[in-house]
Amino acid sequence: MDLLKVKAVSKTYGSGEAAVQALKKASFTVPKGEFVAIVGESGSGKTTLLNMIGALDTPTSGKVFIDGKDIFAMKEKRLTIFRRRNIGFIFQSFNLIPELTVEQNMIFPVLLDYQKPDKRYLEELLSVLNLKERRHHLPGQLSGGQQQRAAIGRALMTRPSLILADEPTGNLDTQNSSEVMALLKETSRKYEQTIIMITHNRRIAQTADRILQVSDGVVTDFGRAGDVRRLSANDRQTGYGKEGGFE
Repeated sequence: MDLLKVKAVSKTYGSGEAAVQALKKASFTVPKGEFVAIVGESGSGKTTLLNMIGALDTPTSGKVFIDGKDIFAMKEKRLTIFRRRNIGFIFQSFNLIPELTVEQNMIFPVLLDYQKPDKRYLEELLSVLNLKERRHHLPGQLSGGQQQRAAIGRALMTRPSLILADEPTGNLDTQNSSEVMALLKETSRKYEQTIIMITHNRRIAQTADRILQVSDGVVTDFGRAGDVRRLSANDRQTGYGKEGGFE
């Protein structure tokens, strides 16, 4: 069963001679529970694509379906509620609220939705993320890896069907990056969530189930992430190839 369907999504910024096509009729599907990495050079359109999937921006044309629902056919209020309940966001810069503790940051999206946090689920997440001893710490008292784990917990707390991660390991060292990726894969399997992740790192991308490349607004499906030779063969054409990364 496909959780996500992107159908001929295009995005143009500006008009006339100043018009820039950030996305060009992007189309693909993602089955429930799949972990997809999106790669591409800076300015290629991959963040624009992620913003369309997360309904943070509106396409010029095309449709996005999440769990069978045409998200851009929804009115703004309904879309806001749908996004809050069905999509979890993980950012490179963590985006934790500095005045709130780990636990408070994690339950904040639930409270924002005027719901009561599931205490049993909170304890489970704190355990899975190895944050029980840090639950009352402020973000400034945490390491980068701990902050990103707290951000993952916040994204998971509403039990969303879709997780969108924008360079989740971009500010982390190699060890913490590996730990965060292992956690994402573990939570994806444990809670049957679909993950779409932007990354510049070839090694990180290879840990996903499938790789999509965005180049000049065009989306290409590389297929299974284990197909290293196919990915490497395109490095010269796309300008990728720096050791460990895509730019």
